[in-house]
Amino acid sequence: MENNVFQDNFQGRQVRIGFTHGDINGIGYEIIIKTLIDIRIVELITPVVFGISKVASYHRKTVNLQDFNFNLIKRVDAANPKRPNIFNIYDREVKIDLGISTDIAGQMAHLSLQNAVESIDRKEIDAIVTAPINKKNIQSKDFNFPGHTEFFADHYKVGDFLMLMIADNLRIGVITGHIPVKDVPETLSIDLVLKKVKIMHQSLRCDFAIRKPRIAVLGLNPHAGDNGLIGAEEQDILIPAIRKAEDAGMLVYGPYPADGFFGSSTYKKFDGILAIYHDQGMIPFKALAMENGVNFTAGLPIVRTSPAHGTAYDISGKDVADPGSMQAAVYLACDIFRNRQEWDELNQNPLMEDEKFNGDDDVEDNHSA
Repeated sequence: MENNVFQDNFQGRQVRIGFTHGDINGIGYEIIIKTLIDIRIVELITPVVFGISKVASYHRKTVNLQDFNFNLIKRVDAANPKRPNIFNIYDREVKIDLGISTDIAGQMAHLSLQNAVESIDRKEIDAIVTAPINKKNIQSKDFNFPGHTEFFADHYKVGDFLMLMIADNLRIGVITGHIPVKDVPETLSIDLVLKKVKIMHQSLRCDFAIRKPRIAVLGLNPHAGDNGLIGAEEQDILIPAIRKAEDAGMLVYGPYPADGFFGSSTYKKFDGILAIYHDQGMIPFKALAMENGVNFTAGLPIVRTSPAHGTAYDISGKDVADPGSMQAAVYLACDIFRNRQEWDELNQNPLMEDEKFNGDDDVEDNHSA
């Protein structure tokens, strides 16, 4: 059954998506242009690129799309819903060095982010899709973060957030994030694990419309510690955190040995997966879904998605970049934005929850602990 109020207010118009252009020497503009030339996407969204029109024109020539043009706008709220729009963030000449990391590229990436955030805070756009940045050249006194995720968390003063990598029904979050591997064991705690479980649980319900999400937690050590034989973190931290989550009414299972979990396709039984450290989650994700993977920051008050790849300097300007991940990021941003609107409507009318948020109530007990 459709929520008529929601349908009238939101489904009747396009979602306004703001794109940051990322590193101007990478493939950001190429994948944005290849995404926005697809009429199906332009019919779904009102796109606004926070970029530089001359840089966009340069990249358009490298991908040999002479029939594609941006609509240059001076105000974001004047965006044409039937055209790809570009809002100029910089009116001076910018040197483009394809495939090379430069200081000006980092400065322009940060400036694009600033403009997009200011625009969404003014409610001129509904969601942000970020093109890849170079995490080194963007560093400055105003941008001192490991990446996009931490930048947005700082701007919105959000202490509890989670980087989620998504491809269709595969959703992997990372508990300890962008830190050295040597620091993972001492960073891990019952409270941290429980916080990340709660963020994932709430996001799966609110952002992905899964009524009773099933969450798997991976182990830190080989064989998930072998009952304490190969490390104590599973016994001392992960299992107690999982028990607390269960006591709170969440469907959380594990800890699972990461190799067998992905090798045996056990991952397909869950709505969300929490890896302990970065590469434990990123390696299987990118092996399974590199071409259409999306990075989403759960826990923010705004919707932000991004392709799951980097600047790809090695293929910049060669017209070979695959826009699949960028296209998936756009579709996901739209889905999450609309799901959040539905969630707000359901909170105002809780009796509608059973009709809108469908989920499988039968959960197989796959505890490894």
